[in-house]
Amino acid sequence: MAERKSKPRFDRSTQDIGNILGLEHVNVTVPDQSQATNFYVQGMGFTRDPYVDFGSFNVWINLGEQQFHLPTRDPQVVRGHVGVVVPDLDQLEQRLTRISRQFAESKFSFKRLKSRIDVTCPWGNRIRCFAPGDFRDMSLGIPYVEFDVPEGTTKDIAEFYVTIMGAPASAAKGLARVSIGKGQELRFRETPKKLPPYDGHHIAIYTVNFSGPHNLLNKKKLVIEESDNHQYRFNRIVAPRTGKVLFEIEHEVRSLYHPMFARNLTNRNADQSFFNYRRGRDAFMPA
Repeated sequence: MAERKSKPRFDRSTQDIGNILGLEHVNVTVPDQSQATNFYVQGMGFTRDPYVDFGSFNVWINLGEQQFHLPTRDPQVVRGHVGVVVPDLDQLEQRLTRISRQFAESKFSFKRLKSRIDVTCPWGNRIRCFAPGDFRDMSLGIPYVEFDVPEGTTKDIAEFYVTIMGAPASAAKGLARVSIGKGQELRFRETPKKLPPYDGHHIAIYTVNFSGPHNLLNKKKLVIEESDNHQYRFNRIVAPRTGKVLFEIEHEVRSLYHPMFARNLTNRNADQSFFNYRRGRDAFMPA
């Protein structure tokens, strides 16, 4: 009698996705649009959105499926850092070297490490840049944002995202990790340092269950803006059982019916220039 082949076994839980489907943008205000464009486009190699144009009031910067939104105002600084994936670290280092002189009187700096480049923007925002391969199949984009938070808060922060937002989250060794969609995260790392006051910067997320978190946030009086039928905002993360405020970061919460959901963002090939132009290589193509 022929042996019956055993059925293959799979851990189906590895394919689960929580309620937060995507981290779409990070919004920080900047005082000078031309300098912001020079840094994010010329230096970082990202793409100014060619279709949504606010003139001198705001600029949207595309990187993969995510964006930086940069309205004109006094500078805001994320209390932590933004993780990004770029196609080529060597090319990034060359671009940053080229723009260094024009930002000599600012907070701009960068440092090449073994597996990444740490960059500080002209106004103090920290960006950690990784090569493709560290974050699933992402070759250009924002895989995570990491926030510095007070000591003793990460366990309750993780519980907030699980019970209020419906997102898988865990906390260990002073680090809370909130799972977003296919391979993105919010991270909260405890620090003994005193944090600067919250200045109003925000992140935007898309949720599958849109009304459930809204109801729970409303009961705790945490909703700060009823934007429209597709969007609301809150800016305080609290301990679910006590209501103690743990951290402030504004969340722009969107439904999947939001007109911007799954918008196809234009991305250029940052290595393409007048001096090394190659026909047909204008657009960014994942490796």
